[in-house]
Amino acid sequence: MKYRKLGNTGTVVSRLALGTMYFGDETSEDDAFAILDGFLEAGGTLIDTANVYAGNAAEQIIGRWFASRPKDVTDRVVLATKGRMGDPTDENGLGLSRRFLHRSLDASLERLGVETVDLYQLHAADMHTPVEETLLFLDDAVRAGKIHYVGLSNFKGWQIQLIVSTAKAMGLHVPVSLQPQYSLLSRRAEWEVLPAARHNDLAILPWSPLAGGFLSGKYRRGDTPAPNTRAGSEKPLYQWTSADSAKSDQNWDTIDTVTRIAEAMGATPAQVALSWLADRAGVTAPIFGARTVEHLSDNLGAADLVLDDEATTALEIVSRPEAGGYPYDAFGVGQRHRWLKDGAPAFEQPYEAGSDRPLGKVDR
Repeated sequence: MKYRKLGNTGTVVSRLALGTMYFGDETSEDDAFAILDGFLEAGGTLIDTANVYAGNAAEQIIGRWFASRPKDVTDRVVLATKGRMGDPTDENGLGLSRRFLHRSLDASLERLGVETVDLYQLHAADMHTPVEETLLFLDDAVRAGKIHYVGLSNFKGWQIQLIVSTAKAMGLHVPVSLQPQYSLLSRRAEWEVLPAARHNDLAILPWSPLAGGFLSGKYRRGDTPAPNTRAGSEKPLYQWTSADSAKSDQNWDTIDTVTRIAEAMGATPAQVALSWLADRAGVTAPIFGARTVEHLSDNLGAADLVLDDEATTALEIVSRPEAGGYPYDAFGVGQRHRWLKDGAPAFEQPYEAGSDRPLGKVDR
């Protein structure tokens, strides 16, 4: 296992992170304990959960695991949870208000059986609550020793900058991480969200790195997914392969490419997809979910897998998101582009429409 700094902090985390969304739902407590043990034994450290995973069963299971394991084992864990979601039937039962976050954080600490959570993440934005109110609560929680670091999840680019700039202007603790949806089948975050995170030195912790299992290799173009799979359920969580759409065709081409590279390397598609993502610029640790110990073992195979330039380029090309128009098309990129005489690398590289060849100098 390799390790990386958690953004602009002195804390180090494993190259792969374990997500616990299945704990207490699709994964039994015994299996969850085995998965947590296996992850730590393999050198993993970053464990991610949330106050609403499986109701709140995931946090409770992790808490019981903490209580049943020696302190020298649990001390290695960098524990992350989230607050913002809650009871939609209660007007004050969710959001980023001081009142709700206070109750949500205290409840999470009690379920987890800890006095401090290492990374407390805002699960999503709440523009009904002034950002100053949210940031003041988080700063108080850090000073009270309830959390070590603040993180964000599912924020837009401008919202990331608003939160970070406001925190700096007020002299409050600044977020250190961002959890976006990001994978070979979901790369539009590269346009605004990831540049905002990188500009502010936030650790990028992608969720759903295997796109709900579509990048695991268990699905094939033209096949009907089995009913006991996420894709085959009546209400699949992900719609990566919607019928007869151009996006669906690109997704299947990407899955085919991942599978071909995996076969050539003697690896699995999941390992290839995770390795590609783990080595993207700014990414600290993809957060993979594991419903079973077998899934854990497969995913952990990506820990030391390194793709060569040919494989990386092939995946980059086949999965490149189509902009669709201004401001993300070649013309829009050209407006923001600045060519330097010394040949310094460009921040945004415009491409010809339908081509993998970079455009020449843009003069407008």
